[in-house]
Amino acid sequence: MSGDGSGAGDGLAARRGADDAVVYQPAEDSGLLAEAAVAEAHGRVLEVGTGSGWVAERVAEERGLDVVGSDLNPHAARQARERGVEAVVADLLSPFRADAFDTVCFNPPYLPTDPDNEWDDWMEHALSGGESGRELIEPFLADVGRALAPDGVVLLLVSSLTGYDEVLGLVDEAGFAAEPVVEESFPFETLTVLALRRA
Repeated sequence: MSGDGSGAGDGLAARRGADDAVVYQPAEDSGLLAEAAVAEAHGRVLEVGTGSGWVAERVAEERGLDVVGSDLNPHAARQARERGVEAVVADLLSPFRADAFDTVCFNPPYLPTDPDNEWDDWMEHALSGGESGRELIEPFLADVGRALAPDGVVLLLVSSLTGYDEVLGLVDEAGFAAEPVVEESFPFETLTVLALRRA
């Protein structure tokens, strides 16, 4: 992730910060997802991995939509509720019924991480996408069609660090067509929000 030849684990350490924060706070990726969601979201909205609830709050306020946030981290769910977001502790989409949402947003943990450099804490869960960077994208795509209403849209943030073409292959396998909504390049990665609709 850095230009000096150091590994992704060092990038994870830099993103993680020196303090012991336990909830992912808004960053550039959050801003891109919020921009896409404000433009594309409709109906009942779920933000998977809501973190602080900042994206969900923006969608609710700017679009007047009913937004639910979910996060595996109970501290994140609590912080999102403090923002006024209905939030539940959940592993991806597991507790939600079929066809429950018209829009599903997800900024997945996507930093490729050497297993030897992993911490077992909440910020690790918020940042690390496993060795490929796609560890949570794969199960998310495998299940999101179940929770999505027939005319629904999925807004998925993808980093070039996770292998853009590989993610597109997973999207195709899951039965979706992908269209880029917003994209921004940074020194070490390009971030893209894809709108996924049933093919």
